[in-house]
Amino acid sequence: MSIWGIIIGGTAGFALGGPIGGLLGAAAGHAVEAKFVPSRPDPQATRRVAFTVAVIALSAKMAKADGIVTRDEIAAFRARVHIPPSEVKQVGRFWDLARQTPDGFEDYAKQVARLFVPRAPVLEQLLDLLFHIAQSDGDITGPELSYLATVAGIFGFDEADFDRLLALHQSNGPSPYEILGVSSDIDDQALRKHWKHLARTHHPDTLTADGMPEEFVAAANDRLAKINAAYDAIARQRGL
Repeated sequence: MSIWGIIIGGTAGFALGGPIGGLLGAAAGHAVEAKFVPSRPDPQATRRVAFTVAVIALSAKMAKADGIVTRDEIAAFRARVHIPPSEVKQVGRFWDLARQTPDGFEDYAKQVARLFVPRAPVLEQLLDLLFHIAQSDGDITGPELSYLATVAGIFGFDEADFDRLLALHQSNGPSPYEILGVSSDIDDQALRKHWKHLARTHHPDTLTADGMPEEFVAAANDRLAKINAAYDAIARQRGL
């Protein structure tokens, strides 16, 4: 079963609990029965479901952080996340339901954060998706910036991390050094070591192993391509 079939069916509600479990149950349209939940839930499967629901819930609530949900923001979500044509309508319904839930976005962020270590690359991937949606209809607004900063803090990212992610999504484009999160005076050996670390931790295979569903591989590939292109640009400039 695809990740979308799992969340629409609400089959992990009891395993997760909290606002994520409540949203799963509401999406299923009925109270989730215990028989749908294995006696020993697979931690990896739980993380994947939680990641997916958190992406949708946080995206939906972030999209209306400035009071307006645009088609560009919804299109941005679909462009980075694989949704089979047969399930687009159901996922859209899930998006609308997430927008209307009484739980605040902080509750969703805190619940998914507890399933990963602070500053985990998979959480950075989730945050990057939120930045992408915020930027899709123009410059990131003040309310959206506040929203993103709060989520980043809940995920364990500091101010420097946030500034690096913000630079990636500025309309005028970040520098290669900003993409890699290093200063321009870094030496060649340290630069290469840092790039290898980023490429390894942000590789789709690594993220999938850490709990990111395969449906989000396109977004991860896009991020990895930016990291590699930034290193290549600096390497050419330095004659490496």
